[in-house]
Amino acid sequence: MEQKKNKAMHITLWIAQGLLAAMFIMAGFMKASQPVEALAEALPWVTATPLGLVRFIGFCEILGGLGLLLPSFLRIKPTLTVWAALGLVAVMVLAAGFHATRGEFSAIGMNVILMTVAAFIAWGRSKKAPILAKS
Repeated sequence: MEQKKNKAMHITLWIAQGLLAAMFIMAGFMKASQPVEALAEALPWVTATPLGLVRFIGFCEILGGLGLLLPSFLRIKPTLTVWAALGLVAVMVLAAGFHATRGEFSAIGMNVILMTVAAFIAWGRSKKAPILAKS
């Protein structure tokens, strides 16, 4: 019974990692590569934010998304997946604070959801269903 629970948790975590990674990689590529005018249509805050910061956020989101998958998938330093998830929790906390200071309270809900999923991954991969490194 315990092994089935662990397998279910392992599968649930992989699904969460895949979905969250896909979201962050797509959002990161968008912020890192699109012209500001195109970005502003979906993300109005970019017009009042230095372009370098927008590109940096995009780059961090890409790395965070890759960090959710690659270390665990390759089983090379899989604890880096936990750190990537914690890094994305920090990004979402900062994003929520940023949106709050701008009065963009409707955006905070998504930040909280993404932060919660990232925290679940960090907890799950560190405590409940860790992935062992290749020996």
